[in-house]
Amino acid sequence: MNDTDTTVGRGSTVMHVRCPDRLPEEAYRQVLELLADLSSVVQAAPPTAALVELKGALRYHGAEAHRLGEILRVRTLTRLGVDVRIGIGPSITVAATASAQVAPPGGVLTVTPDAVTDWLAPLPVEALHGIGPRQAGALHDYGIHTVGLLAAVSPETVQRLLGGRAGRLASDRARGIDPRSVVPRTLPPSATVRLGFDRHALDGADVRAALLDLVVKLARLLRRRGQAARALTLTLRFTGGGSWEKTRRLPEPSAHDEDLRTMAYRLMDAAGLQRGRLTGLVLRADDLVDADQVAQQISLDHTREARLVAEAAVDRVRDKFGHVIGPAAVFRRAG
Repeated sequence: MNDTDTTVGRGSTVMHVRCPDRLPEEAYRQVLELLADLSSVVQAAPPTAALVELKGALRYHGAEAHRLGEILRVRTLTRLGVDVRIGIGPSITVAATASAQVAPPGGVLTVTPDAVTDWLAPLPVEALHGIGPRQAGALHDYGIHTVGLLAAVSPETVQRLLGGRAGRLASDRARGIDPRSVVPRTLPPSATVRLGFDRHALDGADVRAALLDLVVKLARLLRRRGQAARALTLTLRFTGGGSWEKTRRLPEPSAHDEDLRTMAYRLMDAAGLQRGRLTGLVLRADDLVDADQVAQQISLDHTREARLVAEAAVDRVRDKFGHVIGPAAVFRRAG
C-alpha cells in the first residue's frame, strides 16, 4: 500500500469513487461525465459511487494510477464543488475497500497488487467490501475480527459460518481474489412491467395472481440487468380512467422474487380495495442500484440462501425454455 504516486501496472487497475452521501442526482451525473473523460470503461453504482477500469487510461494519459486519482479529485472539487474518496487497487473488492478507508471529505488511497495481502490483513472484517454487519457479527462470534484472520481460516469453515455462496465470496475477497470486471454501465433509473385485464377485474385471487406474475417478471428483468431496486411503485388503473399509485422503499435493495412480492402485496393492501373494478396493473422498480454493490446479498439465512439458489436455477430454465416454470398461482390464473 502506498499513499503516494504508485503504479498498479499488472492486470486490472480499478478505481472506486465514493461521492458524498445524498449527493443530488444531477451532481452525480456530472461526476460520471468527468470519469468518462478519464476512462472509457465506467460503471455507475448509484446513488453515489462508481467504478473505473484504468488499465487503458494509464497508457493513454501516460500517468500513474494514483496521479489519475488526484487529478480526478481536483477536477470534481474545482468544477463541481464535490470532494470524493477514491480507492485504487487490482480488483473491485480492493478498490472499494480502499475508498472506504479514506477519511472524509476526500482523498486518494492506492493499493498495489503485491501489497494487497499485507494491507488487507489488519483491517477489521467489517471493512472488507461485501461484508455486512450481520456477517461481521457471525465472524466475531467465532473469534475472527480481522481480514487476515478471515483469510487464514479454511474456506470450508467460513462457508459453514456464513453459508455456501456467502462463505466462498468472503473467503476469496479476504485473500484479494475477485475476478469481476468493471462493466461499462449507466443504469436506467427504473424498470416497469404492466398488465391489462381483458375484462374488468375485481380485487381478489385473480388480481393477486396477476400481481405475482408482474413481480416475477420484474424481478427477473432486474436480475438480467444486474440491478436491484430500492423502492417499488404500484399503480392500479380503474374503469372510467381513474388510477391509484403508491411507492414504498424496500428495507434493503433487492431483485429477488420474495422481497418484491412482499412489498407488492403490502402496496396492494394499502390500496384498501373493496369492489374496485380494475383495468390494469403497473409495477415499477425505482431508485435502481448495481446489484454487485449490494453488500446485503451475502446472507446468514440458510433457508433464504437455498431459495436464492433455486431462483437462479429457475432463471436458467427460463432463459433456455421460456416462461415454463414459476409460482403455481400464476399458472392457475393462466389456465
